[in-house]
Amino acid sequence: MGDDFTIPLSEIQDRTKRVQTQLQESPMDGLFIVQRVDLFYFSGTAQNGFLYIPADGKPLLFIKKYLPRARKESPIENIIQISTVREIPGLIRDFYGRLPRVLGFELDVIPVNDFNFYRTLFPKQECVDGSPLILRVRMIKSPWEIEIMEEAAEVSWKTFEHMKTLIRPGLTEMEFSGLFEAFARKLGHGGQLRVRHHLTEGYPWHVLSGTNGGMVGLLDSPASGQGTSPAFPCGAGWKELQRDEPIMVDLGVMVKGYHIDETRMFAIGSMPAEALRASEAAISIHNGVLERARPGVTVGELFQHSLTLAERLGYGEPYLGPPGYKVTFIGHGIGLELVEPPIMAKNKDDLLQPGMTFSLEPKMVFEDEFSAGVESVFLVTESGARLISKVPLEIFLC
Repeated sequence: MGDDFTIPLSEIQDRTKRVQTQLQESPMDGLFIVQRVDLFYFSGTAQNGFLYIPADGKPLLFIKKYLPRARKESPIENIIQISTVREIPGLIRDFYGRLPRVLGFELDVIPVNDFNFYRTLFPKQECVDGSPLILRVRMIKSPWEIEIMEEAAEVSWKTFEHMKTLIRPGLTEMEFSGLFEAFARKLGHGGQLRVRHHLTEGYPWHVLSGTNGGMVGLLDSPASGQGTSPAFPCGAGWKELQRDEPIMVDLGVMVKGYHIDETRMFAIGSMPAEALRASEAAISIHNGVLERARPGVTVGELFQHSLTLAERLGYGEPYLGPPGYKVTFIGHGIGLELVEPPIMAKNKDDLLQPGMTFSLEPKMVFEDEFSAGVESVFLVTESGARLISKVPLEIFLC
């Protein structure tokens, strides 16, 4: 899969140029990048290191460990080995002739104690939040990035196809999950999903069968009830899969750092009529939102359109959760992290732009009964949107 996988120099240069344009329009003189995903995005390596991007000039990559691998992975011209982070301010001064007056940090993810330490390294600098600039650049995917996401979509599609051969009565949700995850890993799935928010865990799959899918709180943090610990209420439980019940499978796949997040409904034998109609309605809502998605439309408009479609189809009550417990989003940006901005949520005015990628997930919860839904990844194009996902938009009866 890829000992020879590297990010092309042209990608790194374009990303650097775009974030420097953002810097030049801000008070910041530079960015000090610490978080591993951002470090990988702008340098091509996720080694133990730090990256300084000035508003003007070439970036400087500091590697604590391991320099030979960083040189192999990163096309950045200026890479310096350090033994301690305390060397960095002096090295920046030596390289650029001065230190920045205003320095941007990833304040959305850096722990407070770490940030307080970095401030001691730059005591005369004004330290501000640079994460909005970083995330704004990362929102727009290049054709090269889309190709990688399509590789991940291929792994996901093959894994969903394999699920059809695995699923059977008597398997627990957890056993079923372990079997198809092992298959996905053989195809290149990295296993771990990367998430940015400290209260979110990147669990690679959720299997919710029958009444386990009807739990309140499902959409905020997927939970399987039977046999799971309250210390880790997500993923799958010890309930056995049964014939003729709805089974929701939500799979996240990561290939070469990029994510795909998809959900499909399964049933062994047949699906109860009520669950079948709800699952078909979820697909209709999904397709209706996708038809409306195009540059210039806001994510809030898409959210509202999904509500209108759910009401029109007769599913306003269970859509996005039971009354009193509804979530206020139907999708999220996706890329090097499982959830990226913008969030496709109520009253959000972020405009869709070509190159944005979203995971669209209209879902319903029928309290104490079952859940129904679908999730696919799509790309905003110059004139509309197209699916990156390759898994058929179907209900899988096995």
